[in-house]
Amino acid sequence: MDWSHYRFRTVWVLRAPPATVFAVLERAEDYPDWWPQVREVDPIDDSSGFVRIRAALPYDLTFTAREMVRDRTAGVLEIEMSGDLDGWARWTVSAHGAGTRVRYDQVVDVSKPLLRRLAVPGRPVFRANHRLMMRAGRRGLTAYLEAV
Repeated sequence: MDWSHYRFRTVWVLRAPPATVFAVLERAEDYPDWWPQVREVDPIDDSSGFVRIRAALPYDLTFTAREMVRDRTAGVLEIEMSGDLDGWARWTVSAHGAGTRVRYDQVVDVSKPLLRRLAVPGRPVFRANHRLMMRAGRRGLTAYLEAV
């Protein structure tokens, strides 16, 4: 087992319509406005950008995100990541009752040297850190959507 390899899946149910949620999620450069752990998103060109995140633990993760899929009809946004995290992440947005179901899938290898050295003992803490970040993202997006 590669202790630096992670698979995550998170599901959010939101009250806003799918088109509204998709429109917010496709504007990654605005994530720092509603997701506290996304500290910086700087566009490089029309399909890529530099991202810096920091959750509860005292380290930053930086990576380049490159858009792979943007399909409004299917409700899919997918990026390829390279840097401290190598892999991909995907949002899937679909109708759920009067609101929206958002599924976030991520498959990454952590390449940041410190985190690789701490991979075995730190794995449960790193996974908890990710859960906390995703919980804060849901809260932030919910508040952002209510304000628009």
